[in-house]
Amino acid sequence: MSAAGDRLQDTARKAALALPDVSHGRPFTPGLDVYKVADKVFLIVTDDPDEQIITVKCEPEHARALERGYTSITPGRYLDKRHWISLGPGRGITKQLINDAVEHSYDLVVDGLPQSEPRMGPPSGPSSVRPGSTTPRSVWRPRRRTASTPDSSVNPRAP
Repeated sequence: MSAAGDRLQDTARKAALALPDVSHGRPFTPGLDVYKVADKVFLIVTDDPDEQIITVKCEPEHARALERGYTSITPGRYLDKRHWISLGPGRGITKQLINDAVEHSYDLVVDGLPQSEPRMGPPSGPSSVRPGSTTPRSVWRPRRRTASTPDSSVNPRAP
């Protein structure tokens, strides 16, 4: 068990629990702490002291770029390696990167909810900054336009 691994996991857990409508439990095995929104997984924290990682959802192109840029970011453990990445403690893995990865994963899950599902949390624009974060979402990834994300330049009546 490493202090850096503990910090990585604690940071991820705090970031997840700060997001709206998040639940967590251990539905698969006692060693996997699973975080969900609308009953969809967006974060898995591994409790194995020899393998202190977190696994988050990520767009395939962005995932491959992160894997090339950081030696401790690998294709996702336990899940579809194309759409998930695992982060371990290592060079360049900052608190901000962890927070952004967790928020990005959450956003991907919420953005993928059917229109009949209520949208979680307050509406946010394409370059909004989450409370407590100094990095706009657009730095982590461009946010897709959805029917529930009004664009005042397209619809002049939008608030």
